[in-house]
Amino acid sequence: MTDETAKVTGVEAITGAQCDGQSLKRALIAARQWLEKHAAAVNALNVFPVPDGDTGTNMLLTMNAALAEIERSPEDSVSVVAHAVAHGALMGARGNSGVILSQIFRGFARVLDGKATFSALDFAEAAQEACDTAYQGVVKPVEGTILTVARESARAAREAAGQTDDVVQVLAQSVEAAKVTNALTPELLPVLKQAGVVDAGGQGLVYILEGALRYLRGESVEIDVEMDAVVDLKSTLGAGEEGYGYDVQFSIKGDSLDLDEIRRTIDAMGDSTLVVGDANFLKVHVHVHDPGEPISYAVSQGAIDDVIVENMESQYQDFVLDRAGASVATEEITDIATVCVAPGDGLERIFESLGASAIVRGGQTMNPSTEEILSAIQSIGAEEVLVLPNNGNVVLCARQASELSSKNVIVVPTKTVPQGISALLAFNYQADIETNAERMAQAAGEMETIEVTRAVRSTRINGIDVTEGDIIGLLNDQLVAAGADYTAVILDVLSQASADDYEVVTIYYGGDATLEEANALAEQIVERYPDLESEVHEGSQPHYRHILSLE
Repeated sequence: MTDETAKVTGVEAITGAQCDGQSLKRALIAARQWLEKHAAAVNALNVFPVPDGDTGTNMLLTMNAALAEIERSPEDSVSVVAHAVAHGALMGARGNSGVILSQIFRGFARVLDGKATFSALDFAEAAQEACDTAYQGVVKPVEGTILTVARESARAAREAAGQTDDVVQVLAQSVEAAKVTNALTPELLPVLKQAGVVDAGGQGLVYILEGALRYLRGESVEIDVEMDAVVDLKSTLGAGEEGYGYDVQFSIKGDSLDLDEIRRTIDAMGDSTLVVGDANFLKVHVHVHDPGEPISYAVSQGAIDDVIVENMESQYQDFVLDRAGASVATEEITDIATVCVAPGDGLERIFESLGASAIVRGGQTMNPSTEEILSAIQSIGAEEVLVLPNNGNVVLCARQASELSSKNVIVVPTKTVPQGISALLAFNYQADIETNAERMAQAAGEMETIEVTRAVRSTRINGIDVTEGDIIGLLNDQLVAAGADYTAVILDVLSQASADDYEVVTIYYGGDATLEEANALAEQIVERYPDLESEVHEGSQPHYRHILSLE
């Protein structure tokens, strides 16, 4: 326990109308401690009963990085403390929840800029800006998540600040609203309702706010309590996804450009929206059916330049996959480098053999930080870099790293290791970075990924009853099969994936599996699907005994 940590375990109550930098620092240290007490419980709120729930861990590691900037600082200015925390969280953010948390700190610091202390009203305004910044950081915000909890806690803070000038009372009402809102997240997000859990990121934010409140009230954060957030609810489920036809990119130059308004307007036109820059220069990327719509709008905002319109359907039709040439190290024959995230030694070697310029170790339960991905990007000589996260929980961190880099970086949003391998195989050294990014995304989207592990708790999801210890099979991140027999579950998932429609099944065996087991599994699969060719590779990945791909 550090000296500063010791200071937040006492019973020194803080009341009044102002909070200085040291009080803010110690409140955040207490918030970190309270989250640490409950990180395992937050991890357990994973929708799927897989052994790799890591939301609590990611938020805790992000908090650790944030507080490393100020833990021993004697600074009294809340502005200096808040900005240091925001910078530390930005660089140390891990996973989607960590990235969103870093954006919350960023918005909070913006309102406190230049202030020596903050009042109840300042806190309420900072909480609102924190919420707004977090929403802006996610192109397609989903209600029933940490974002909803942040919004409602900020609303409560604003209402409280209109009635009292006591910072502690305002925070107390904010915490209460956060708790109530997170308890209701299953009513807003059907997948939570079906799984019988509340949102993990929202629960993590509740603990952070609650820990800060406990310090300001003089209550100990050493008391461990049982988390009472899991709910027993029935369910329905539904989802949808829009398509796109053209990749449109351009820059806008102007005076007093409204970044937020332009981002909202462009995003309403299509998908895969990225709008970055400042009041004088913006870079825009969007997938749309009508390329004229965003271009016409952009002309109304300022002078446009660097316009690129690509027909992705034509690109796909022209695309020819060249496996033989893909194993050549890409940085030696092109100015475009590739950074890949890999969760095991075997998979790391596979990505290296396919020409990856740099590898970032990470995956489930060990999401790399923004800083680690940024460091890999900056360590490469090339000025154009493609990043393959290979995990759905790493995509936001990768995008945050790309925005921090001075290089031209594009994130190909691969969500599984097989998608990453397929994307890297699709790399064409003769094409430019934008064309490669689209081709690689297309290739990744055509790959079916099957992951097999054991359930860590009993639940019912997607209409499937799961008992703790069951073998469970996920198809493209969706739980689709469960049972006691390993091979039977895999064959069930293969059937649901229409394995007859594919040519090759590849098996990557994990750290707790053997080559002999993987070969035996391949034989059983080919016996069921004689037209499938099989490949077996050592993956060394944790948690998932086998990962399979169909192509």
